[in-house]
Amino acid sequence: MQGFLEKGEGKTFNQSEVLEALEEFASKQEFVLNPEKDRVALLVKGVVENEKNHGLKYCPCRMTMGNFEEDLLLVCPCNFRVQKTWIEKGECWCGLFVKRTDA
Repeated sequence: MQGFLEKGEGKTFNQSEVLEALEEFASKQEFVLNPEKDRVALLVKGVVENEKNHGLKYCPCRMTMGNFEEDLLLVCPCNFRVQKTWIEKGECWCGLFVKRTDA
């Protein structure tokens, strides 16, 4: 996952690589990828497009503000566990991650 988060020299990741990295990341957390495969595919596509257009894998449902330091907080996976949506609904902003039910 570390390599996935770093901005490499011209290295970009395709949708399957991003999905694999997010699955690996979630496997060690209190959350999993949303079981809605179509939704996940659309969100992963957004992450890949954000990297292509903005140079970093920004969360597809959050808008960057042009301040690099602040925008780093929006790189997927963002810090969603402190947000109201996570606390109340058990999912991140865009619904890519949801709380585990098997814990």
